[in-house]
Amino acid sequence: MSSALEAPYRTMLKPYGRALVEVAKERDEIVCLSGDLTRQCEVDLFQDELPDRFVQAGMAEANMMGVAAALARSGHLPFVHTFGVFATRRAYDQVANAIAYPRLPVRIVGFMPGVSSPGGPSHQAIDDVALMRALPGMTVIDVADAVETRQVVRAVVDLPGPAYIRLKRGEIPVIFGDDHRLRLDRAQVLTEGTDVALFASGMLLASALAAERLLRAHEVSVSVVNVPVTKPLDVATVRGVAAEAQVVVTAENHSVIGGLGSAVAEACAEAGIGRPLHRIGLQDVFAEGAQTAAYLFERYGLTTQHLVTTVWQALRRADPVPRAATMTSEPGEYAPV
Repeated sequence: MSSALEAPYRTMLKPYGRALVEVAKERDEIVCLSGDLTRQCEVDLFQDELPDRFVQAGMAEANMMGVAAALARSGHLPFVHTFGVFATRRAYDQVANAIAYPRLPVRIVGFMPGVSSPGGPSHQAIDDVALMRALPGMTVIDVADAVETRQVVRAVVDLPGPAYIRLKRGEIPVIFGDDHRLRLDRAQVLTEGTDVALFASGMLLASALAAERLLRAHEVSVSVVNVPVTKPLDVATVRGVAAEAQVVVTAENHSVIGGLGSAVAEACAEAGIGRPLHRIGLQDVFAEGAQTAAYLFERYGLTTQHLVTTVWQALRRADPVPRAATMTSEPGEYAPV
């Protein structure tokens, strides 16, 4: 297990774009498609370095998925880029029938996961994991930091069948050390405890680690499990950690319906592991936009304080709920909300 660093975390710009170019220079079959969001999806680097293998597909996501499918049938390895909400909702039929049904090796990369956009309900990818999980044979990945973002390109390059990858854009926190290894078949137990099993994915991992430190200071032992792959879920680790805890909590920047919380619930229920389950995420609502993540995380219950309060209430503690301090960060740093 790699040791996690403590917040505030230093940040990195364009870790995905740099990693894709690096791997593509080694693998001639990789081609890059952009749905008119080239700079926003970090693939302006690919366009500059490897223009002969770059396809500007325009604001026509459904057609872009069809083009990617045709390229895959011709022996290419397409990486397709747009915002998550457009890659899933807008092009769902083409993803299902042209890519997932024939199990083609197309990598669909959706930026701006969950509530991370100022764009309003049309831009918030709060159901993309649920939609992609429903497609047979689709691997669904939601990485937590820049280290995993860099590694995910090599992790999926030889994966049989299609994959959907959720990526935050902009300045990406570096949570893990250099010894961390992203594995598509394993969730990682970062801390071990017997009171609470806290499963987190993507942007909520930093908040989960901050909550664990505060709870540990108040004599609550928490297992924090990083779950970068929602499908296929590492059910053995999930069940093993859940069975050792009094309560189970899931945290994700996504609707509580169909995402990580649902996957953990299904894994535990099918094994007969009866533990109270509390799912942190968007509670069956559409999400508005805002200029800051802090506002959105507070509005939709995704903050470190929400995690701490949920655990406290789940354990039926009668004493006052610990208060999470507002963490400050300097330019070039990231502090969990």
